[in-house]
Amino acid sequence: MAIADDPTGESPQVDRDHVQSLERGIAVLLAFDEEHPEPTLAELAQITGFSRPAVRRFLITLERMGYVRGSGGRWSLTPRVLTIGQHYTASHALIELAQPHLLRLAEETHESASLATLDGDEVVYVARVPVRRIMSINVSVGSRVPAYATSMGRVLLAWASQEQVDHALNRRPLRRITPDTVTDPSALRAILGQVRSDGYAVVNEELEVGLLSASAPVRDRSGRVVAALATSTSVGRSSVGQLTREVVPLLVETADRITADLGGR
Repeated sequence: MAIADDPTGESPQVDRDHVQSLERGIAVLLAFDEEHPEPTLAELAQITGFSRPAVRRFLITLERMGYVRGSGGRWSLTPRVLTIGQHYTASHALIELAQPHLLRLAEETHESASLATLDGDEVVYVARVPVRRIMSINVSVGSRVPAYATSMGRVLLAWASQEQVDHALNRRPLRRITPDTVTDPSALRAILGQVRSDGYAVVNEELEVGLLSASAPVRDRSGRVVAALATSTSVGRSSVGQLTREVVPLLVETADRITADLGGR
């Protein structure tokens, strides 16, 4: 007997392979954030959109696995969730290979150095050597920032697929984070073209007032851009011209060294 076409456009096989309970369990984990470090069951239900009985089952399962704990009607993550990130780090040679290069870049520039990858419309820090606190937000490994307003994000989007660029720029209205944040998708696409031409990106006070950053692409052995290497400073210590003249060549050279270590050219 023939199987009717799925109105969503997905094949029945894709639907059978999708484990909704796993997806929802991860959604409950991701609901714990800076604004909700110790939410109640009711708050988690509101954040996720799941029913309270469903959230309760997920929490009990996660508690038995050691990822959350409950006390006084509130829930919190346990240190065990950090092992997920540790497994990612251990399984990605990029981070291990890049770390000494980040240290050298930070020593030579006396500024923070970071490595990031693209996840949807956000940039995720996967390695970082902080020299001084520049941003008002606390940036560390695992931190996420919007791709469109950062030099790292623009480098990663400049060599991303059209689908990824559309997702990052058109999925929802872009928020003006500072007075200088570029939010027009057409203007951003033109900027991405310039980044491809230049081979690097410089962003001036678009993510945060006073923050100046530059990024360069890191490629794997196939030539695919897999990460962005960045250095950041403040407008009080440097300018766009000075950063471009004095730091960008060193930044690009360091990114090329990481690429060479990954087997790329």
